[in-house]
Amino acid sequence: MLGGVAQLSFFSAEASAPCVADLAGVLCGHGQIVSFADTAARLSVVTDEHWRADALAEECAERGIEAEVTSSDGGYPLVRTAFRADLLAVAQAWSRGAVKAVPAGFMLDGAALRLWMLACGRRAERGYQLQLDPRAEETHEPLLRRVSAAGLVSASGQANLLGPRAGGPAVRIAGVKRMRRLAELAGRAPVGAEAQWPAESRAVAAS
Repeated sequence: MLGGVAQLSFFSAEASAPCVADLAGVLCGHGQIVSFADTAARLSVVTDEHWRADALAEECAERGIEAEVTSSDGGYPLVRTAFRADLLAVAQAWSRGAVKAVPAGFMLDGAALRLWMLACGRRAERGYQLQLDPRAEETHEPLLRRVSAAGLVSASGQANLLGPRAGGPAVRIAGVKRMRRLAELAGRAPVGAEAQWPAESRAVAAS
C-alpha cells in the first residue's frame, strides 16, 4: 500500500513520462485488444460519452499512437488504433488464450488508473466507481486487489466489488482520504470530464 505524499506523487499520472504500457488502463475496463499473426495488435474501446473518446485519443497520441474516433454499431463513440507492433506486448501480457486476463506483475499506477477512469470511471452517490468488463469476469477480483494495493480500498476490499444490481460490475472507492488519493493519482480532469472526475481533484490541484 502506498503511504505518504512523496509516494503518491511518485506514482501519480503526472509524475512520469507517458508510455505505451499505460494503455493497459483501458483494458482494466471494457477495452479490448486483439493481435494479428503475432506481429501487431489493435486496441479499441467503446465509450458512453464523446469527451471520453476524445480524451483517450489524446492520451494515445501522447504515447505516439494514433487512434481514430468513430462510432460503434450501436452508435456510441468508439476509439480504435490501427494494428501496431508496439501494442503487441500489451496484447500478449493481457491475454490468456482468447481470454482477457490481468498480468501477474501488473501494478495500477496513476497513468493506468487515469486511462481506466477516462474509459469508464464515474462519480457515484457515495464515492467513485471504476467500471469493470462484464465480459471478462475473471479480471474482477485481480483488479480489485490492484486497486487495494494502490491504497484506494480497504485490504479486505470484497465489499467494494459491486455487482450489476449496484451499478456494476465495478470497484467502488469511498471515503475522503481514498477519494483524495484517487484524485492525486489520476491528475487533473481533462476538458469535459469534470462531472465524472473526483471532486477532490480541485482541492488537490489547489494544494
